[in-house]
Amino acid sequence: MDTTSFDFEKPIADLNQEIEKVKQIAEKTKVNMSDKVKELEIKLEKTKNEVYQNLSRWQEVQLSRHPDRPQTLDYIEQICDDFIEMHGDRTVKDDKAIIGGFATLGGQTVMIIGHQKGKNTKERQYRNFGMANPEGYRKALRLMKLAEKFNKPVISFIDTMGAYPGLEAEERGQGEAIARNLLEMSVLKVPILCFIIGEGASGGALGIGIGDKVYMLEHTWYSVISPESCSSILWRSWDFKEKAAECLKLTSKDMFANKLIDGVVPEPLGGAHRNMELMAQTIKEQVIKDLTELKKIAIDELVNQRIEKFCSMGVVNE
Repeated sequence: MDTTSFDFEKPIADLNQEIEKVKQIAEKTKVNMSDKVKELEIKLEKTKNEVYQNLSRWQEVQLSRHPDRPQTLDYIEQICDDFIEMHGDRTVKDDKAIIGGFATLGGQTVMIIGHQKGKNTKERQYRNFGMANPEGYRKALRLMKLAEKFNKPVISFIDTMGAYPGLEAEERGQGEAIARNLLEMSVLKVPILCFIIGEGASGGALGIGIGDKVYMLEHTWYSVISPESCSSILWRSWDFKEKAAECLKLTSKDMFANKLIDGVVPEPLGGAHRNMELMAQTIKEQVIKDLTELKKIAIDELVNQRIEKFCSMGVVNE
């Protein structure tokens, strides 16, 4: 039976319970109730389509935070034949919020870098809830430079509530570390693919988010600020987070319509956590397709196109 977490999924949960009850009655009474079960299953499928195709922006944000949603290590396990994790920024320490290393994908070697939030309380504390310190971004840059040295493409998976806002992070140069990554990724002489797999908040996401192709999974968000933080700044309260989400236009559809991303990767009905294998396969196919195309472009031309793409964002001609 499907697990549900949110209010808007209640009609689906109710139908699932009803199907379960009918099945239990049929088993107890030995009465054939397959027609009733089939009727309810058709109704369930219809309800799912109605619910997930008409989500508000705040509901999309909620779905992107589903506790069972696949994270970077899940996708690496699904789409890569092997993965060698690399540690440390060679300056301070190893930031557990960002992971990275060489992997084999579709018969070719790639460098994969991504945020890792953790699945349970202990893991989330260990990973700092996917909020990287400066050493995390410096580790990511070290790995990207290593990929450039060996002429291997870079794939990044973005899923963070933002860069860690602590005092010690600022003391070690959080802003500089992210800005350095933006500069270096803009001119990195290998193909770069970026996938927003959950939350894409602020500079924390941008720090590994400059690429030749930037994709968002269907039920993810990407914005300069989270709805809660936006609400607390504008209205001095978190109570207006739904309104803030609508104003921010942060969903994959919004971002694609505003030409801020290159495409939206469709998710299984109900979200990536409903069928992780299918979601991973869809991402893998997209990666292989794009790398095949990007490798045909001369590297100087690729870098120029990448710079041009980001420079043209937000430009208004009158």
